[in-house]
Amino acid sequence: MDVSVIIVSYNTADLTLACLASLKAAAGDKEIFIVDNASTDDSVSRIRESFPEVRLIANDANRGFAAANNQALPLCHGRYIIYLNPDTAVKTDTLTRAAAYMDEHGDVGLAGAKILNPDGSLQPSVSYRYPGEKHASGETAGLTGHIACVLGAFMIVRRELICELNGFDEDFFLYGEDQDLCWRIRQRNFAIAYIEDAQVFHWGGQSEEQTPRPAVFEKKLRAEYLFYSKHYRPETISRIKQAEALKARYRLLSLRLTGTFARNPQAHANKITCYRIALDLATS
Repeated sequence: MDVSVIIVSYNTADLTLACLASLKAAAGDKEIFIVDNASTDDSVSRIRESFPEVRLIANDANRGFAAANNQALPLCHGRYIIYLNPDTAVKTDTLTRAAAYMDEHGDVGLAGAKILNPDGSLQPSVSYRYPGEKHASGETAGLTGHIACVLGAFMIVRRELICELNGFDEDFFLYGEDQDLCWRIRQRNFAIAYIEDAQVFHWGGQSEEQTPRPAVFEKKLRAEYLFYSKHYRPETISRIKQAEALKARYRLLSLRLTGTFARNPQAHANKITCYRIALDLATS
């Protein structure tokens, strides 16, 4: 089998069904796994009814993105694993083009696709630096290739390699796990790549749509600090914290001075909350 597709869903029933429909129409030898993280909508029943051929794992608690993906990994038979977000839709040739690229580039361990917004415009999906890397002191010097990471909305990875790495690091609940995985793959002397002719539409952030902005901000920032603790030296982390604290203090002062003139008081209040969170984490 060419590819095993793993999708983690959480309260995205309509989008998940649309994603599965695009996968069903896609060319290539494939198997599809859905791991549902205890959705409170009707995701599980609708997936079972509409796509009985999909292998569904229905968790009774939200285990997080990394752990849920890892649940399906031992069941996969494909030469390649594709991690796909539920708020995506693939073109009919996306899977075959991605697999062909990996076949032709044995030095690549993991690759991302060309990510498009729903209107067809390009969505940035490739990073050449890791969070906080500008403060690093040589930690990235020995990593293979020039791409740091690709967006986790679509990632294709060699099954043997991802199994050797034991999948995602489950210390990452949500956010940051894709950057960490790319780092660990580069440590194994494999490059990260971008597949121009494999295209994926991505809606983005749908599972967190109802989560308050400061809460999402804190999740992302905590994931960054976990990434720092895994891969950077203590002196690098200290420099990052000093820079983040200085930035947060400056922004909080600016926001307090301009609060009277804010056009959107709620958005202004959210920014203040976010920078308070950033300052707390940087000084803890």
